[in-house]
Amino acid sequence: MLLVAGWIAQRPGRDHHSSRPASTENYLPGVAADVYLPSSPAGRAPVVVLIPGGGWRTADRRGLGPLAETLAAHGMVAVNATYRAADSGARFPVPVNDVVCAVDFAADRARRAGIAPGPVIVLGHSSGAHLAALAALAGAHFRTDCPYPAVRVDGLVGLSGPYNILLVQGVAYPLFGTSAADAPAAWREGNPMTWLTSRRDLPVLLAHGAADDLVSPTFTRTFAEGLEAAGHPVELKLVSGAGHQDIYQPAVIADPVIAWITALTEAPPS
Repeated sequence: MLLVAGWIAQRPGRDHHSSRPASTENYLPGVAADVYLPSSPAGRAPVVVLIPGGGWRTADRRGLGPLAETLAAHGMVAVNATYRAADSGARFPVPVNDVVCAVDFAADRARRAGIAPGPVIVLGHSSGAHLAALAALAGAHFRTDCPYPAVRVDGLVGLSGPYNILLVQGVAYPLFGTSAADAPAAWREGNPMTWLTSRRDLPVLLAHGAADDLVSPTFTRTFAEGLEAAGHPVELKLVSGAGHQDIYQPAVIADPVIAWITALTEAPPS
């Protein structure tokens, strides 16, 4: 596990505005995603599914758009997906079901564009990181009626996530619509800490702003320690000076995310 302090500058290279303009498609009825394709697609490319936060109440994907565009400019298929959240009446496990389906959709969309998907990465911010962790660690468990071929996630990127939801029960209440005391099984099922040993081969990149005063970096440190103890390859980056809304900005996080995904792409099959 690697800890890195200090601001991380975006790598020089292709201008992120060189990517093809996004199309917006419903991957489920009324549930949309923005699709960014690389301007010069190769035969095979990483597929990254971006999952926004919103305190489990909302799922506004617009903030992750610049990062999605940057990833596409570096040769990746980036799908910036929303999901049904509490303010629309959705309760657990529906948001996780949607994220799993968004991953399946993203790989299918890449194939329809003539791109072989690989590796397939799910990236989430804040409560979206919590949902992304569940989808990556236990996708088969949470897959329901999704019209696309099932995909196995190859890597997880979590940005400033509150992974152990038992420590934020007041904030996470809308996800379940009931308390942990009244529905302990659901809260246990919806806690990524429950699934640490389910996919020991899953590589994980975790990043958190050291100046985050909304979600404590302790959540990420503890999650990283649990994953590492379970046998996962884990890379941890704590970014000094970065707050909760800074961590997903391309100038802060694009460079390490691109480097990490590139390493996964170039790694020999296990």
